[in-house]
Amino acid sequence: MNPKQLMKQVQQMQEQMQQRMTALRVEGSAGGGMVKAAMNGSKELLAITIDKEAVDPNDVEMLQDLVVAAVNEASRKVDEEMASSVGAMTGGMKIPGLF
Repeated sequence: MNPKQLMKQVQQMQEQMQQRMTALRVEGSAGGGMVKAAMNGSKELLAITIDKEAVDPNDVEMLQDLVVAAVNEASRKVDEEMASSVGAMTGGMKIPGLF
């Protein structure tokens, strides 16, 4: 295969991945949905939603744990979505440096 052609394909794949990352929005939740975290494909936290029932001034640590769990779940979902997208784009071929 022509090296220039290969580089062009790689650049196109990178552009497609960037577009998918920008458009991707996932949500992680914890505490049965009492705490939700929305994140984009670049792992930027977009929003946190906390139900009133999750707020207990006598148990702040629980709320903190729920927020951390929701954010971590959203981050994991971004990783899964991006790995799935890369796999679809590369036909399942493993490319070093890409997920």
